[in-house]
Amino acid sequence: MKTLVEFKSDKFPPYEGEEAEINPGLWGKRLAEYLQEQLPNHGLTVTGIGAEDWGWMVKLENKEFPLWIGCGHQNDEDDAFLCFIEPSKTFIRRWFKKIDTRNKVSHVADILKQVFESHSDIHDIEWS
Repeated sequence: MKTLVEFKSDKFPPYEGEEAEINPGLWGKRLAEYLQEQLPNHGLTVTGIGAEDWGWMVKLENKEFPLWIGCGHQNDEDDAFLCFIEPSKTFIRRWFKKIDTRNKVSHVADILKQVFESHSDIHDIEWS
């Protein structure tokens, strides 16, 4: 199950002062806002975005288990970004119950792929 995508784009520069909300050299709020705008067009409900020390979290509506996309800038290159889907494991445990995450996580990955590949200003897309 591929849950991490790296890509390049000049579409998501940092906001002034954004690095104060997370760690120096990291940003991604514009990318999180972009996903918040695009994902509903593909049937996903975004319940919010928030800053973390590593980047930005895009929370998705999902009743069975917490589901979100982490995103941000990487690699000391202004145009290098990554997104990762959590949970990244094929099964999780919740209240003594084993839950298969594969269908939902794969669906989110498929939608991210569609969103990124539909814009020519997002390129060098690599999944792992």
